[in-house]
Amino acid sequence: MANTTAPRLPQIVYSCVSKRIVEGELFIRQHVVDYIISGTSEVYFSGKSHLFKAGDFRFAVKNRLSKFVKQPPSGGEYRSISICIDHDTLLELKDQFQQGITTGQNHDNVFLLKPNHLFKNYIDSLLPYLEHSQHMGLGLVKIKIKEAVLVFLGANPGLKDLLFDFSEPGKIDLQACMDEHYQCNGDLQHFAYLTGRSLSTFKRDFKKTYRTTPGQWLLQKRLEDAHYLLKEKKLKSSEVYLEVGFKDYSHFFVAFKKLFGIAPSMV
Repeated sequence: MANTTAPRLPQIVYSCVSKRIVEGELFIRQHVVDYIISGTSEVYFSGKSHLFKAGDFRFAVKNRLSKFVKQPPSGGEYRSISICIDHDTLLELKDQFQQGITTGQNHDNVFLLKPNHLFKNYIDSLLPYLEHSQHMGLGLVKIKIKEAVLVFLGANPGLKDLLFDFSEPGKIDLQACMDEHYQCNGDLQHFAYLTGRSLSTFKRDFKKTYRTTPGQWLLQKRLEDAHYLLKEKKLKSSEVYLEVGFKDYSHFFVAFKKLFGIAPSMV
């Protein structure tokens, strides 16, 4: 999943990995349609796991937090194509579809799409570029993303309620959100947006709730979780840092040793 993609930047991403990849909880900044070519992908959100397999088309809802694990098949590679549906493309199409949409409906963070024969034709049109590293100019990428919206909506008309809902997240309980999603490896702006606050309001409300800064609180929580996983679950330090929301191992190592006085590998 392209978790750092700017909402206005169109992008088609080809993934190919030969080992199990654990991506910490990610903030999905724009809607993404993902097609799994080979291997499996497990997604965790709302306290549950959801398994997706080769041949599945899935839809990831923007402004949600989920954890993704990519698992290649035995002796093979995990391969997938992700189509990130940018804001500008949706604005160009909204007049065709926005009438009659229903906002505020509950949807899973990630869910299966109902495919039809056009889905496979669409993917086949992308593979010559992606598998052979041929350059796709920005103009072509924009056309293919618009085509994706039209193809997927054709078989899943209910998608318009998500795609063309441009409302901002409403203000929600800050403590409940942070306690559930502190392992997300996004920045403070992501947390602020998710809770329906400006960054300055988020920091002010956080200080009132926790009596500390968001950065200090997040670091403490993640390191405590890491210590538990190392000591009680016997996980490797090279696995734990991603599990608890750190972006790189060196930052995790230094912070862990400063708090606990020993290296993660010594727990």
